[in-house]
Amino acid sequence: MNASASSTAKTVTGDSVKWMRISSVFLPLANPISDAKVLTGRQKPMTEIAILFVEIETADGHRGLGFSYSKRAGGPGQFAHAQEVGPSLLGEDPSDIARLWDKLCWAGASVGRSGMAVQAIGAFDVALWDLKARRANLPLAKLLGSHRDSVRCYNTSGGFLHTPLDQLMTNTDISREKGIGGIKLKVGQPDCALDIHRVETIRKHLGDAFPLMVDANQQWDRPTAQRMCRIFEQFNLVWIEEPLDCYDAQGHAALAAQFDTPIATGEMLTSVAEHYEFIRLRGADYLMPDAPRVGGITPFLKIAALADHAGLMLAPHFAMELHVHLAACYSREPWVEHFEWLEPLFNEKLETRDGRMIVPTRPGLGLSLSERVAGWTAQTVEFGARA
Repeated sequence: MNASASSTAKTVTGDSVKWMRISSVFLPLANPISDAKVLTGRQKPMTEIAILFVEIETADGHRGLGFSYSKRAGGPGQFAHAQEVGPSLLGEDPSDIARLWDKLCWAGASVGRSGMAVQAIGAFDVALWDLKARRANLPLAKLLGSHRDSVRCYNTSGGFLHTPLDQLMTNTDISREKGIGGIKLKVGQPDCALDIHRVETIRKHLGDAFPLMVDANQQWDRPTAQRMCRIFEQFNLVWIEEPLDCYDAQGHAALAAQFDTPIATGEMLTSVAEHYEFIRLRGADYLMPDAPRVGGITPFLKIAALADHAGLMLAPHFAMELHVHLAACYSREPWVEHFEWLEPLFNEKLETRDGRMIVPTRPGLGLSLSERVAGWTAQTVEFGARA
């Protein structure tokens, strides 16, 4: 962007980005986490989550906080990419979020416009939206235009495959007592009979009507997925998630057309273009975009608009602290995934009641970093000067 264009962009608000801090944080998990990808030998148990935090401050003293994340690998790479492209925001008008997303994207376009490159951008994009909402003294959902003040929520963290069946039943009881409205179980084990037994047992434990979902984490081939979807029809599931490889749009579309139980997928996709292929082929009944993974709020809103136009349902993946705001803005009743893993990072906690997650009323995302974050921070770099 040339100097004259930059000057023109700043005339509306007169404000500009003057300082930023980028931090690489490794959040330890209380217990190693295993899903079907571990049992099939594709991954190791997860012991930590890498968080990329971006804090931005403007000449007028407005501040924004954003984050992205990575599981198992990629955290240092996101941090490195953020250091390279982030300083290009200095001197820019923070209100020009769409233009700034493009600027950050093209700054690193030689390594792609999806994957790790845009996941690093996502932290900046979220920070800019948080700043804009805080400056307006509005919750992010209200700034974007919400449809509701609470969102249906379901718990995943209690249903992983490393959890014994008796503990699984206890976890479902705890979730219901917390006011969470649905339970998701991990499936996709090499022995399908074990999956069927776990789902059948939990369905009986919950009763016929309580919302129950399953997630195969891409571990079935097409014949296995077809057999398992047929068997699972009897359990009145809200959805069957990632029955196939995350890029197999045609295979997911075939399952969605054949079975009454909705098919859900999308969490592993990292661009608007990848989601559009599923929307075009109707490869999902529930689309599950992840804002940090697709590059932040700006591309998430594009995906949501396309999904809404196609009549799809929405269930954003992970990062409930962000997605509760975005789900509140979807016209069709969505679901938000309840994961308490990120809670230690923030001073504030989300409230669940009567099966729903309450949208925060604090300005912006309504989040501030806890003191514990400093102890988990591996690297920090600052650019510019604070006002």
